[in-house]
Amino acid sequence: MGDKAHAHTGAAGRAATADHPSSVRNVVLVGHSGSGKTTLVEALAQTAGAVNRAGRVEDGSTVSDHDGIEHRQQRSVQLSLVPVEWGGIKINLLDTPGYADFVGELRAGLRAADAALFVVSAAQEADAVAGATRAIWEECAAVGMPRAIVVTHLDTARTPFDAMTRICGEIFGGDDPDAVLPLHLPVHGPEGSDGHAPLTGLTGLLSQQIFDYSGGERSENPPAEAQRAPLSDARDRLIEGIIAESEDETLMDRYLDGADIDIRTLVDDLERAVARGTFHPVLTAAPAAEGARQGVGTVELLDLITGGFPTPLERPLPGVTTLHGAPLPALGRDARGPLLAEVVKTASDPYAGRLSLVRVFSGTLRSEDTVHVFGHGLTGPGHEARPFHEAEIRVGALSSPFGKQQRPLTECIAGDLACVARLGTAETGDTLSDPDRPLLMEPWTMPDPLLPLAIEAHGKADEDKLSEGLARLVAEDPTMRLEQNQDTHQVVLWCLGEAHLDVALDRLRSRYAVQVDAVPHRVALRETFSGPSTGRGRHVKQSGGHGQFAICEIDVEPLPPGSGIEFVDKVVGGSVPRQFIPSVEKGVRAQAAHGVATGHPLVDLRVTLRDGKSHSVDSSDGAFQTAGALALREAAADTRIQLLEPVAEIRVLVPDDCVGPVMSDLSGRRGRVVGTEQSGPGRTLVRAEVPELEIGRYAVDLRSLSHGAGRFDRSYARHEAMPAQLSDRMREQQHNGTNGM
Repeated sequence: MGDKAHAHTGAAGRAATADHPSSVRNVVLVGHSGSGKTTLVEALAQTAGAVNRAGRVEDGSTVSDHDGIEHRQQRSVQLSLVPVEWGGIKINLLDTPGYADFVGELRAGLRAADAALFVVSAAQEADAVAGATRAIWEECAAVGMPRAIVVTHLDTARTPFDAMTRICGEIFGGDDPDAVLPLHLPVHGPEGSDGHAPLTGLTGLLSQQIFDYSGGERSENPPAEAQRAPLSDARDRLIEGIIAESEDETLMDRYLDGADIDIRTLVDDLERAVARGTFHPVLTAAPAAEGARQGVGTVELLDLITGGFPTPLERPLPGVTTLHGAPLPALGRDARGPLLAEVVKTASDPYAGRLSLVRVFSGTLRSEDTVHVFGHGLTGPGHEARPFHEAEIRVGALSSPFGKQQRPLTECIAGDLACVARLGTAETGDTLSDPDRPLLMEPWTMPDPLLPLAIEAHGKADEDKLSEGLARLVAEDPTMRLEQNQDTHQVVLWCLGEAHLDVALDRLRSRYAVQVDAVPHRVALRETFSGPSTGRGRHVKQSGGHGQFAICEIDVEPLPPGSGIEFVDKVVGGSVPRQFIPSVEKGVRAQAAHGVATGHPLVDLRVTLRDGKSHSVDSSDGAFQTAGALALREAAADTRIQLLEPVAEIRVLVPDDCVGPVMSDLSGRRGRVVGTEQSGPGRTLVRAEVPELEIGRYAVDLRSLSHGAGRFDRSYARHEAMPAQLSDRMREQQHNGTNGM
């Protein structure tokens, strides 16, 4: 791991391949936006010989190229797979977006990976290391995923390396900060005119050798005597941390007795502890300087990945069941075993069409094979269950992505990843298996999109393409949800945040040639009567031949919330013939659905038909429907119409130090906090009821309040009376034709 001999295989111009699961490492890079994940991936690819200088592929694209969206957004917005080879090992580097709006891409990367590199920037504030990054660390810890930490931007650091390692120990180490320790110390060159000292090399704490990158490639030199003293404390602490994780119980006693521990023994124990997920080394890396071939620390990091991170054979598989949900014994991970694979991401390529990124867990996936595709979508708080779907599909071409290229593959073995073309209607989260033995993998969770965007087609030409564009957009991104709201008659795209919304609109415009306009999102209000009332509906018209004649008299009284519309017939003496009483009810219910004051549905009323008149020739079904509607409108004119607003029950999970600001913010939104409880170390769950009119942008505002560490989910609770002042304002907006809510 930086202290041992290394070898690499250049992969420029061809796809990196593996012939056995033990020769594969799947590594996801996690970190705050701006921490340098993509730059680090490019530096690793360059050191491994997969690209030329500056992270460029042969076609001139970078390893992270997808389409123009990332350039326009000035941030990574989707998962990127970069395969490289090092020492005969294929490494699948999964670069994830750091911005919280694209956490769906992050979760896809976590599903596909067997280990994680947490990238933290010394140039960012410590708060950027914590928050959402710590939440992902805890998720990885819960499933025992091995993790290491890479500190970047030391040449422009706000925080020196020793302080960064201490911060990482406090944030990620939990009760055991000695499980988070550096393997090397940085070596800086002379300070420049800007006051920053470039990173030129590393000093290995175990080998006590200096790895010098100042000449463009790594060279190894012994330190001068004066350089050894500063290493002593850090080296002793690292050795003690490694020994504490050793399976050899005699090692600590020997060390405390003053015995020299062989470096090879320490490295072997270190690698085993990293692979088990009980020790988390801290490394540092920087991209190659102009004219250099290797970035500082990239060799050490590649050695850690190949030597310390587990193979797919060492990681447990997700749960597997039959199609009917019956659990099955754990499958092996043999490339010759039954096929078990999963679609971890779905994307559209402007040239190749729809592509599915697939992780193979067992067996071998080959082009032209027929596979069974089965899925039910991904799960998460508030997610609406998608219908089960299945099909038998012939697999299209297999390829390995690299920048804008798709390098062809003949097969993808257990433990590896590949892109699959023409996989039919397969969606993210679907299971691929042998048609003779269809299987279903346990789904992973996705966050529920909680920021609404109401859209309309910009023009007639866009109307024809809008439905298809939206359907494809949502199929590619399971963290988007499409709603055709029956109450407000709006098309609503639910996303995770404003940047997510921007990407959705950008893709509709650039990928599917659909122009849309964002319009104010409306909340589904209701109307009800504030007190009892009566109404008379008179519909009498004579116009030569048959006329129209219907008169009905009704009593209206409010009912408890949730009662709907109740219709009661109390006509006596046949003043309204039996055959026309359902007509009156139909007219009343139709008018209630359209509202009587603000255009919102009328609810929670009992309407009693008590009298009326008819004509033997001119009365008809249509006439009595009209009379029923008129009677309800007249009754509404004689009482105050109360607006009802939907109230959501929300559950907000935040760090303890954010509870006060969050509760104060909820109160300002007319919310009622109904309880709080501890939910794990350092986290509090706040339960509240808040009118939906007040939480349209809560997904954005909570992120700001909690420094990105908070999350919430919501569910409909009930409709309740809106305050009179707000209700009057809504009426005024309705009257002026600006009823955006």
